[in-house]
Amino acid sequence: MKGAIRLGSIRGIEIGVHYNWLLIFFLVAWSLAMGYFPQSYPGWTSLVYWTTGVIASILLFVSVLLHELAHSFVAQARGLPVRSITLFIFGGVSNIVREAENPRTEFAMSAVGPLSSLVIAGVFYVLFLVVPNKLDPLAALLSYLALINAFLAVFNLIPGFPLDGGRVLRSIIWGATGNLVKATNIAGRVGLVFGWGLIGVGLFQILTGNFLGGIWIAFIGWFLSSAAESSRQGTTAQEYLKGFKVKDVMTPNPQTIGPGATVLEVVQGIFSQYHRRAVPVARDGKLVGIVTLTNIRGLPQEKWAITPVEAIMTKAPLQCVSPEDDLARAMAMIAEQDVNQVLVCTDSGLVGIISRADIIRHLQYTQELRIRRKA
Repeated sequence: MKGAIRLGSIRGIEIGVHYNWLLIFFLVAWSLAMGYFPQSYPGWTSLVYWTTGVIASILLFVSVLLHELAHSFVAQARGLPVRSITLFIFGGVSNIVREAENPRTEFAMSAVGPLSSLVIAGVFYVLFLVVPNKLDPLAALLSYLALINAFLAVFNLIPGFPLDGGRVLRSIIWGATGNLVKATNIAGRVGLVFGWGLIGVGLFQILTGNFLGGIWIAFIGWFLSSAAESSRQGTTAQEYLKGFKVKDVMTPNPQTIGPGATVLEVVQGIFSQYHRRAVPVARDGKLVGIVTLTNIRGLPQEKWAITPVEAIMTKAPLQCVSPEDDLARAMAMIAEQDVNQVLVCTDSGLVGIISRADIIRHLQYTQELRIRRKA
């Protein structure tokens, strides 16, 4: 959750708000207090307009959080780890560690988001119906929240990747063709077209005098088109990696250190000299942990010479990949554990180490040389 303010956790999912969310929170509250509510409900005091606007802004982002939680709970139910949910300038994003493994899971995870927004809209609308005075602030608040959640549901159903509707489209094409890359490319292109369309609408709005609204629409279009292309490339790369083995890329028989070695010895003798980020720790030939730059980063430098690595290392049991696993499996584990490398083990013990950088370099040179992956 880099760049985010942590709020807490729900079912093991870290909840936070990105710093840019503070800007959009203020803009939403300001637009409601100075525009929407005064135009729709004249006669209130400024304090009432601002109070209603702030509450509406808060509940809007609570609604977005519930939308993301729906995605995350379905992912967890299907065995996919969810690390965090971050609210940011465009709404929210669930940090689901890896992609769905089949189109049915993808469909369920994607469809539940718009469905949850529709349910939330329905709840707010029912509450609006029972309020006696339709012109008081409570009724106005409930009406706005019903309307905006219905809009979010419809917007997310647009079949442009990576919106929920685009993911639903991808799952349908994936199920019909059995080809995730093909499905992603098609849904991604739809997302690109939709993003470019929004940019065009935004530019038209700017030219016709609606400068702020046009900038906002164009910015959303740019974000969606960029996200669509990035997601398409990421999925294509992940599928491409499935044709290569860990054993072909890993560093075999990596150097190890004893748990009694000092942090200073590791920094000067291994990290500085060989430009590594991690080294396995072994006692009597048995793996007992791993020490990384991240482990050392929090230790004051004056304590490096007197601190053994066993005091700061990540201790066993450690998750490993097999040398026969494909690179996609190694990359997924690196992402899932939020680390820069993962150990390679067999039944007989440690046989190698593979890093995120190793995989990226392999991906770059095999694509530049047009080396075909194994069938």
